[in-house]
Order: sequence, then structure tokens, then C-alpha cells
Amino acid sequence: MKTDFNSIIRSRIPVLVDFSAEWCGPCKMMKPVLEQLKSSMGDKIRIIKIDVDKNRDLAVKYNIRSVPSLMLFQDGSVKWSGVGVISANHLENVINNNCTVFTDQEVL
Repeated sequence: MKTDFNSIIRSRIPVLVDFSAEWCGPCKMMKPVLEQLKSSMGDKIRIIKIDVDKNRDLAVKYNIRSVPSLMLFQDGSVKWSGVGVISANHLENVINNNCTVFTDQEVL
């Protein structure tokens, strides 16, 4: 069953959305960065990738004009957005400074 985008971004856990495209070189550069971020933050963050060519309505809704574009959501609200290749350290700081980051026990 496909999970609904709106239900994902309404999570108490911060959700980093990577709007990207298959043909985009810088988007490919973000993959190891996001893997590093997930490795360092673990279950305190959820990271999803949205292909703008396959999800044009979402790209239009969130005014995505270039890729990669990153958007950080928590409880359904946009907490931050950025464009281009961004380091894992910078993203971790953005998440910690813009979201409530829960420990595993607090999320339950």
C-alpha cells in the first residue's frame, strides 16, 4: 500500500523531503549525503525522496523550481527549505535548530 505524502509529513518526527530527478547530477550527489545524515541521526529523522518528474502535482504544490530541493516538515508544517547540494553536517544543524527532535522513548 502506498503511503500518502500528507500523512508522512504530519509526523511528529521531522521529515526531510528530497525533491529530485533521475537526470539531475547534483541530485545523485545528495544520495551519500542523505545516507550519512540518516546514519548519524537514525530514527530521529525520516528522509524521503520525491521524483519531480513522476510527482508533478507535488512539485507544483511546493513550488519546486530546481532540483535538488530539500524541504523539512514536522507536524505538517514546512520548517525549512533549501536548494542544491547541502552537507550532512549543515542539514543536521538545520534539523536540530528548526524542529523538535525526539528521543526514541519520547515519540511513543
